[in-house]
Amino acid sequence: MRTKSTKALTLLLGTLAASAAACAAPPTTEIDSATAAIKAAIAAEAPSYAPDAYQTAQAAQEALASEVAAQQSRFSLMRSYDRATELAAEAKTAADGAQQAATAEKERVRLETTQLLADARQSLEETKALLEQAPRGKGTQADIAAMKADLTVVETSLTEADAALAASDLSTAKAKAQAALNATTKVKTAVEQAQAMRAAGTRGRS
Repeated sequence: MRTKSTKALTLLLGTLAASAAACAAPPTTEIDSATAAIKAAIAAEAPSYAPDAYQTAQAAQEALASEVAAQQSRFSLMRSYDRATELAAEAKTAADGAQQAATAEKERVRLETTQLLADARQSLEETKALLEQAPRGKGTQADIAAMKADLTVVETSLTEADAALAASDLSTAKAKAQAALNATTKVKTAVEQAQAMRAAGTRGRS
């Protein structure tokens, strides 16, 4: 009888140990999904375009890693990955959110840059036309030549901005578009001031 009881107890303990080991496996599928999601967020440039959401996703990944490490440091029969499974789901959700936020922000910047380019081109054409009407006279030719050179630089900047936008280098495209608009505005203002001064001088002589 004792032999049969011993065998039964041994079998029971073996079954319990096997069950515990099976239950104590890390949630690999969920962890892999969370890892893939954070990689997708990085690929979407979340660190640059959605830094807050990305930091939240990073924190969730770190919490997951800490929980898995904590369970792995425990005796095998005492391990439980229930919390790790929950954290993996939270980490994936946070990473997905960061990716979506980055994608939305990039689209906003793309539209803003496209509008900046349109505004800069319109300002360039207006400034060119205005420059042709700029007062000519003694001492003005050098100023006009310098302004025309500035507008040539603007044209180059706009071409470079177009190329950057096509390559999805949004920060470069936006910076060049804004610089081009600022440059044309500066030249336009200078020409308008010169015209105003000429007009005031003409009225003073009449």
